[in-house]
Amino acid sequence: MQIFNTLTRQKEEFVPQVPGEYRIYVCGPTVYNYIHIGNARPLIVFDTLRRYLEYRGNKVIYVSNITDIDDKLIKKGQEEGTSMKEVAQRFEAEYLKDAAGLNCKKPTVQPRATEHIQQILDIVKDLIESGHAYVAKNGDVYFRVKSDPEYGKLSHLKLDDLESGNRELRSQMEDDLKEDPADFAVWKAAKPGEPAWESPYGMGRPGWHIECSAMSRTHLGKTIDLHCGGQDLIFPHHENEIAQSECANGCEFARYWMHNGFINVDNQKMSKSLHNFFTVRDVANLYGYEPIRYFMLTAGYRMPLNYTVDLIESCKNSLERLYTCRENLDFALSKTAFGTDETLKEKAEEAKKKFCTAMDDDLNTPDALAAVFDLVKDINTLSAASSKAALEAGAAAFDEITGVLGLMYNRKKDEVPAEVTELVEKRAAAKKAKDWAAADAIRAQLTGMGWAVKDTAQGPQLSKL
Repeated sequence: MQIFNTLTRQKEEFVPQVPGEYRIYVCGPTVYNYIHIGNARPLIVFDTLRRYLEYRGNKVIYVSNITDIDDKLIKKGQEEGTSMKEVAQRFEAEYLKDAAGLNCKKPTVQPRATEHIQQILDIVKDLIESGHAYVAKNGDVYFRVKSDPEYGKLSHLKLDDLESGNRELRSQMEDDLKEDPADFAVWKAAKPGEPAWESPYGMGRPGWHIECSAMSRTHLGKTIDLHCGGQDLIFPHHENEIAQSECANGCEFARYWMHNGFINVDNQKMSKSLHNFFTVRDVANLYGYEPIRYFMLTAGYRMPLNYTVDLIESCKNSLERLYTCRENLDFALSKTAFGTDETLKEKAEEAKKKFCTAMDDDLNTPDALAAVFDLVKDINTLSAASSKAALEAGAAAFDEITGVLGLMYNRKKDEVPAEVTELVEKRAAAKKAKDWAAADAIRAQLTGMGWAVKDTAQGPQLSKL
């Protein structure tokens, strides 16, 4: 599999340190509010990558964190008159609900920042002892950026051109505490009313960047195969992660980096001030979760993706085509008489090969979806004359490749009661005898029982109302 490595700015063969085992870290949410559709993109994209690697027979150790200590969380708690912890617990539950709705697999490990305070302090200690960090006069601890000659290698920016790596708004007071404006906090001295933990530098809390370094090292080791996240995290977050991790560990932090592009809304940057800011929950309440997942797969993950109402409606319609195709396959397989044509077997294998070729090319989900719809076309064209074995091969291939994309998870097989089957057969007999009144009466009876009957070239087809 070839992936585009942000670090080298080129496609490379994705080779893990241990053959057949991929160790992946994906930056998770800061749980201070509902996630928006921009947050959903890395969630879905890298879940799809994981599914594909597992589909190809690999083991994936997939770690995605929860940031439950942060300025935004503290501020939200203060505004609500609750606590940071209560805010974090509430919105973590909402995030997990959205992630499940989007059919994202649970991470192998989903660590919380507040559960790794000692591991964070261990890294801070190593950085201070090696001269890569220093304690400021107020108890803050800053990473000494100029101590790392490779700083800027991920963002491909020169140190002279970089602004401070701090996530927080800079102030004159903060700059006065630093040796250099570019230095960033790895430990922050406690302020009145804020949550804090004991440390050798006084009461305080971790800086944002150090959290991921500690959680990654704890659960995946000092060198991981792949680090993923949104494009907005390249600088300063991921740049700072690399610096503090490699200076503390004395080795490469991540061998590959993948970053997804931004989400725009009606060709404008998503922003609360522009009133074009949509949460996943907002969109799901109108269209369901699955169209959101489908939408995220319609463009290459590195490209910007433009959200519009028309596009999400189009995604919903495309999903309906997939569900209809799969229902028709179930119906064809429920018959007692089959054709003899084996062509669908060959088409199913072709579709799987096209699908894998696309996914091996830097997770090319648009071409992977095209392979799915090529198979849909073949199924719709060939089913009537296909043998049972060919139909089963078509169904298996369809389920495999849509499953890798995380789609078709709302498919339900309805058990048809014997009395319903009997009524369908009576209606067919009435139609054959041209007793249209009886046929219509039976259709009405079936509707009253919650079943719709549709006449097709292959015979009557039932569906639950």
